[in-house]
Amino acid sequence: MNGSQRVSGWLRRLEALALSAGVLWAAAVTAGSDTAAGAAVALWRSCPLGALQWELGDFWSGDSLSPAAALAIGESPLLLAARPAVAELWSRRQTDETLPPSEEDETIPQPVEETPLETDISTDNGVPAKTLVPTDPTGYTVCGRVYISNSTDHVLSIPDLQEPFSAVLTGEGPQVLILHTHGSEAYTPAAGTEVVWSGDHRTTDNRYNVVRVGDEIARVLGEEGISVLHDRTLYDYPSYSEAYDRSLAAIESYLAQYPSIQFILDVHRDAIADAQGNQYKVISQLEEGTSAQMTLVVGSDGSGLPHPDWMENLRLAVAIQEELLRDHPTLMRPMLLRNSRYNQHTAPGALLLEVGAAGNDPEEALLAGRVFARGMAEILQSRSK
Repeated sequence: MNGSQRVSGWLRRLEALALSAGVLWAAAVTAGSDTAAGAAVALWRSCPLGALQWELGDFWSGDSLSPAAALAIGESPLLLAARPAVAELWSRRQTDETLPPSEEDETIPQPVEETPLETDISTDNGVPAKTLVPTDPTGYTVCGRVYISNSTDHVLSIPDLQEPFSAVLTGEGPQVLILHTHGSEAYTPAAGTEVVWSGDHRTTDNRYNVVRVGDEIARVLGEEGISVLHDRTLYDYPSYSEAYDRSLAAIESYLAQYPSIQFILDVHRDAIADAQGNQYKVISQLEEGTSAQMTLVVGSDGSGLPHPDWMENLRLAVAIQEELLRDHPTLMRPMLLRNSRYNQHTAPGALLLEVGAAGNDPEEALLAGRVFARGMAEILQSRSK
C-alpha cells in the first residue's frame, strides 16, 4: 500500500468516526423530545449559536429577535413578560422595510409666505378673515398670472407649462369624477349652529364639510353639460390613517367601470392658524359676494412612486388657475407642486383642490366651488372644441 492509499484510508475512518459521533450527539440531545419540533429546538439550543441565544435569554427561538435584543429584554422582568408583543412589533418593522413606498396621509405643507391684505369684511361666523396673495416672485415659478410653489427637485419650464394639457372631454359617458379623500374636513358655520363634530374641525354632517362643496361643483359642471360622478364617501372616517389608500381603491374601481372618466377632482379644505393657534379664514371678495380662497395642489414622482404624467396634471392646473385669475385676481392662492402623488397618477386630468380653510363659513366655500366649476368647465370645453 503506497502513501496516498494510506492517507485515503485514514480520511475514510475519520469521516466514519465523525458521522458516528454526530449521530450519537443528536440522539443524546433529542432523547427527551416527544415531537419533531421539540427535537429541532433541542438541536438548535445545543449548537454554538443556539447555545449563545439561550444563555442570553432568547427562549422564544421561533421569533426573529437578535441575541443582543434578547439580552436587553432579559434584564427586565417586565420586558421579558412582554417578549411576544415586542417580537411581533419587530417582525412588523422588518416586513414594512421590505414593502414599496405607499401614499402618505400627509398634511399638505404651506407654500412660501404670502402677504395678507387687510380686510374689514364682517363675517357671520366670527372668524378673522385674511386675503392671502403673493407679492414677491421670490421662491415661486411664475407663469402668467399663476404663482407655483415648487418643493420638488424638478425644474419647471414656462413654455412647457403653457403647452396644451392632454386630457379632453369625449362626450361619451361620465367625464369627471369628484371625490373626497378627507371628506369629513369641515368649515365653521355661524355661531349657535348645532354641529356634531367627529374631530378637530371635522364632521360627518355633509351640510358642513367638503362633501357639500363637491355637490355644488358637480351641480354646476352638470349644468354646463359635463357628465359628473360624485363619490360622497368619507374615506377619512372613522379612521384618518390610510385614507389615500382607500380613495385610491375607489378611483381604480370607478375607472374600471367608467373608462370614459378623464378628470378626477379630489376636494379638500385647508387649515390655517396664526402664531397663537387661532383659526382664520381666507377670502376673496367677488361681485357675487364673499368667497373662500382656493389652492390647487399637484403631485409628482418626487416621492419615488411612479407618476409619469404629473406634468399633464400641472398643465391642466395652470390653465384652470389662469382662467380663474383673469376675472378674480385674488380667488386663487399660489399653486403647490409637491413630491407626493395624492393618487393623481390615475388620470392625466387629476387635481387636488383645497376650498377655503377650516375657519371659512360653508357659504363662502360653496361660492368658491361654484366659481371654480364654471372656470373649469370653460377650460375643458374650450380645449375639447
